[in-house]
Amino acid sequence: MTSLKPYLVRALHEWIISNGLTPYLLVDANFKGVQVPSSYISDAKIILNTHPDAVDDWLFDNDAISFSARFFGKAENLYVPIGAILAAYAKENGKGMMFDERFEDDMPPEPEDPQPTSTVTVKKPVLKIVK
Repeated sequence: MTSLKPYLVRALHEWIISNGLTPYLLVDANFKGVQVPSSYISDAKIILNTHPDAVDDWLFDNDAISFSARFFGKAENLYVPIGAILAAYAKENGKGMMFDERFEDDMPPEPEDPQPTSTVTVKKPVLKIVK
């Protein structure tokens, strides 16, 4: 089964933009593969404005988000694996969703081949004529 998280982040991003707000992503900057400007990291996290007016070369797939953005006039290429996203929310009102750092671990495992849970035999019903 594919991960639910990229679909939730994508839906939140679209919903925030559709409502005329500014989508922000809270990212775990220490997550493996994250490429963000290190001078803007605070407490091992970074907040990224992902509004279409603020980014170029936007690419969002089920594994990662990549784009370029300007930080004080300097263009930077960013790469954020989906697992590094801690929250997706609107700047103006904070509405959105936070993700537990173990989000995917909380998903129940896929069931294997179903096994019978009991060996109780079921008797066929018997009809009697009552006069």
